[in-house]
Amino acid sequence: MTEPLLVDRTDAVVTLTLNRPTAMNSLDVALKEALRDTLAELETDRSCRAVVLAGAGDSFSAGQDLREHVQILQSPTANPLDTVRAHYNPIAARLANLPKPVVAAVRGMAAGAGASLAFLADFRIGGPKTKFLMAFAGVGLAADTGASWTLPRLVGHAKAVEMLMLAEPVGAEEACRLGLLTRLVEDEAVLPTAQELAARLAAGPTVAYGAIKRQLSIADAGTLADALAAEAQAQAICGATADHRAATEAFVDKRRPTFAGH
Repeated sequence: MTEPLLVDRTDAVVTLTLNRPTAMNSLDVALKEALRDTLAELETDRSCRAVVLAGAGDSFSAGQDLREHVQILQSPTANPLDTVRAHYNPIAARLANLPKPVVAAVRGMAAGAGASLAFLADFRIGGPKTKFLMAFAGVGLAADTGASWTLPRLVGHAKAVEMLMLAEPVGAEEACRLGLLTRLVEDEAVLPTAQELAARLAAGPTVAYGAIKRQLSIADAGTLADALAAEAQAQAICGATADHRAATEAFVDKRRPTFAGH
């Protein structure tokens, strides 16, 4: 049986590949559970210092597997949207709060929850064929997988309303202009570029990266006082790391620092 999620480790970089290419990597229960549980394991895996999220074949992910969803809708006993609490919410929380950088390699279409997954990454690499489609309203649903939180922060409230309500595709060049893509490269270079960036990040101060992610999350929703308190806490944590001490000494000695991630 084909694994729905491929996990590849190269040094300190873990690449997670949504592996349902014949279904545009749409998210069925097996794939959602594999992604949710693998992210939970990576949270405390100190050998993993950066994560790449990719899709097999020519698409990133078409979002929810609607064929499976129709079957659930037709079941008299099932709660068809229970997947939001059971799968999508935990996946979104784990991606957003993962204490290490996440890079999404977005080739081709990223629609619905597939686009939401990409928006939860810290960096997004795309190619000329990359498209984002907030497809939820097209099937009579509101946003999920964190899109109501990530999208306004990336493109602003007005553009988020437009993307979610009109459900029109956003092409690669516009996505790059809006900030939905960090870099735009040739299609065949999307995954290698994402992995190269992840390798660069994996060689950096991992604890500081995790602290930066927490700071920004708190500052986005909080007051200046909240942000200052988060900064004080983060600096106390980072200041006690071996990375900080070694890098400071390297700076004084005019050497390039080497970060161990602790």
